[in-house]
Amino acid sequence: MKRVLITGVAGFIGSHLAEALCGRGDRVTGLDSFNDYYDPAIKRRNLAGLCGCETFHLNERDICDEAALRLVFEEARPDVVVHLAARAGVRPSLRDPNLYHRVNVIGSQHILDVCRDFKPSHLVFASSSSVYGGSTDVPFRETDPVMRPISPYAATKRMNELQAHVYHHVYGLRVTLLRFFTVYGPRQRPDMAIHKFTKHILEGSPIPMFGDGTTRRDYTYIEDIIQGMLSCVDTPFGYEIFNLGENHTTSLADLIGLIEKHTGKAAFIEKHPSQPGDVTITHADITHARTLLGYAPRFSMDEGIARFVEWYKDTQSNTGTSESQNCC
Repeated sequence: MKRVLITGVAGFIGSHLAEALCGRGDRVTGLDSFNDYYDPAIKRRNLAGLCGCETFHLNERDICDEAALRLVFEEARPDVVVHLAARAGVRPSLRDPNLYHRVNVIGSQHILDVCRDFKPSHLVFASSSSVYGGSTDVPFRETDPVMRPISPYAATKRMNELQAHVYHHVYGLRVTLLRFFTVYGPRQRPDMAIHKFTKHILEGSPIPMFGDGTTRRDYTYIEDIIQGMLSCVDTPFGYEIFNLGENHTTSLADLIGLIEKHTGKAAFIEKHPSQPGDVTITHADITHARTLLGYAPRFSMDEGIARFVEWYKDTQSNTGTSESQNCC
C-alpha cells in the first residue's frame, strides 16, 4: 500500500486517479482549492465515488499557500506525490496571464520545495501537449525542441518542466512529467470542446466552431490516461518526460460528426475565426511511454465518444439527485 498525495484531486483527471488508487488499496490524501474556474459544486460531485472510502482524505487547501501545504505534507507523509493542480486552458490564460503564472509557476514552486524537504520517493507532475507550441512536425516527440510556446498557459507548463529539472539536478528529486494530449471522458471539464459540443447538440443550440474544422487533435480517453499514470506512480524515474496520447488525430469536423452520431442529433454550427493561442495539430509519439511504462491505449474515438455521451445523458437525467451525490 502506497501513501499518495494528489493535488487538484477534485478535477477531472485527479478524481479518476484517486478512485483508481483507492480501488487497489492505496491510501490517498487529496488536496484541492475548489476555485471558481468552473462551478465548485461540479468538482465536489466528481468526488462522489470516494464517499465512504476509508483510505481517502480530502484537504481543502491552495498550493499557493505554502504554509498550509507543509501542514498537509507533515500529516500525510506521502510516498508519492502527483501534482495536477493548475489553472488550465489556453484562451483564459491570454485574458489573465498573471493568475496563470501565480498558480502554475509559483504554486508549483511550492510543491517542489515541499517535496525537496519531505523527500517522497518521487513526484509525478502534469505537463501538457501545449508545450509543443505551433509545431507541425508530427508526431511530437519528447526530444523535440519546445522553445516557442504560443500561450501563457503553454509557457507556464514549459516552465514547470524546467523547474522540475533544476530540482532533480540540484537536490536529486525524482520527477516524472506527463504531457497530456486532450484528455476526455466522464467528468471532463465543462469548458472543453467535447463536453461543450455535446451539451449544445443535445440542447439544439449552436456550436461555436473556431476555424474551418480542419484543425486536428490527439484526443485521449481518461481510462488510458489513468493506466499510464498508475505506471508512473509505481515506477520512479530520475527525470523523465512522457507523452500520454492516443497516437491518432481527429479533425474538429470529424469530432462534431462523431458527437452527432452518438447523440442522434444534428449540430447547428456557428463559425468563428481561429483564436489566438490555438494550434493546427497535436499528435503524440508514444513510443517512449510504450517502452518504459508499458503504456497501451485501448479506446478509439468512436468508443470514447459513445461512452462520454452516455455519461452526459445519465448525468443530466440525475441532476435532481445531485445534492445527495455531493458528500465532500
